[in-house]
Amino acid sequence: MRIIDITRRSARNLKQAKARTLLTALAIGVGAFALTLTLAASNGAQSFVNRVISDNFDPTEIIVAKDESILGRGDTNKPKEYDESFGSAVVNSGASVQIKQLTDKDIQKIRQYPEVSQVREGVTLTLEYITRPGAKKYVANAIDFSPAQNPEVVAGAIVKPLSDKTVLLPEAYVSSLGFKNPQEAVGKSITLAVRKSIDIASILQNGIPSNTNDIQELAKSSSALEQFKIAAVLKKPTTSQPGTELYLFISNKDAKALNDIAKIGTNQYRKYTYAYARVKNGENKANIATVQARLKKDGYTSQSVEETQKFLTQIIDVLKAIVAAFGFIAVIASVFGVVNTMYISVLQRTREIGLMKALGTRRKDISRLFRFEAAWIGFLGGAIGSLAAFLLGTVLNPWITKRLDLGTQKLLIFDLKQISILIVLLVLVAIFAGLLPARKAAKLDPIEALRTE
Repeated sequence: MRIIDITRRSARNLKQAKARTLLTALAIGVGAFALTLTLAASNGAQSFVNRVISDNFDPTEIIVAKDESILGRGDTNKPKEYDESFGSAVVNSGASVQIKQLTDKDIQKIRQYPEVSQVREGVTLTLEYITRPGAKKYVANAIDFSPAQNPEVVAGAIVKPLSDKTVLLPEAYVSSLGFKNPQEAVGKSITLAVRKSIDIASILQNGIPSNTNDIQELAKSSSALEQFKIAAVLKKPTTSQPGTELYLFISNKDAKALNDIAKIGTNQYRKYTYAYARVKNGENKANIATVQARLKKDGYTSQSVEETQKFLTQIIDVLKAIVAAFGFIAVIASVFGVVNTMYISVLQRTREIGLMKALGTRRKDISRLFRFEAAWIGFLGGAIGSLAAFLLGTVLNPWITKRLDLGTQKLLIFDLKQISILIVLLVLVAIFAGLLPARKAAKLDPIEALRTE
């Protein structure tokens, strides 16, 4: 028999047992539904991570630190010997730990690497407050703006590199600072207050104030007030680094200057938790690896953008594997349904099989006929499940996007190629499930089969 004839006949045979065929296909469809949604959610999550990386990191830069715990690699279960030059950082557990910090000497050393074109200190400031005339004071954090960042702008424009004494203001502060709208805020000045380190020796020498007014005056004098002009107002971010949604962005020069004001006279002056080193021709992974090897040899730890991306996708991969496991369990369960359906079909059509053999149909054609029937069941199940997942995902995407405040980012992204491959795999699984029934049908004795009532 020709392949086309076997294909048509197998489809016709299944059509004669519509209910049984549909129920068996739906069993496979459950697995297809779960796996299609898993793939779509994985694509959406991966796309989101890719946007976070592209909007916040320069692929030619690597993060450099002196303490492995900064990059999540240190052992925080063992006590560290105290060193007064250490700084402190909050790890994932919420505990504050001492960390080795980069100094100006370290920064200069890395700048001398022939493979490095630029080193940028990572500076994050906890401001005392921000305000403007007639407005209340609000707590805020400021961070140096990376040229690789691409935040969405509501009003104004971002000129790279960021000019000195200019600030990118999150939209959430607009109404709080008394502006009618983001457009009104652009070009206006706000005050950034930084608490200066207090000279304890001087206070002790002059005597500790006992009067409340004197204490308040001392507190005021310990604050440095700097005027910054709003260059742009930033839209509420969807792809920012977690925890930085309300950060103000200022130039690296200004961030360092304010950081110096806050830490001059302390053992934290001109010390940094991490820095960014831009690698010459950093698009080449080999160049990145060369610099990282040299940093490791000199006692530093580093992390490339690619490694950062892998770290962010680890949790996504775990969740994807859990959901996919349930889908595979459903598919495996459906295999027994296909086997059962095909065995019943063989038993019901025993006389038909005997007649086909008596008329000269070859064993391999009979076996192929039942394998094709199983393939049709797998195809129908895969198509039904994938189509249902696609329709549901298309309907739910706008709602999910709104609920999670993802902006233009979709959580479920369907890939036709992936769906096609999934359906093909389900067809192969169904064919595998139909091998034993097909073998039984092919081995039937035609005389015994014709005698069957």
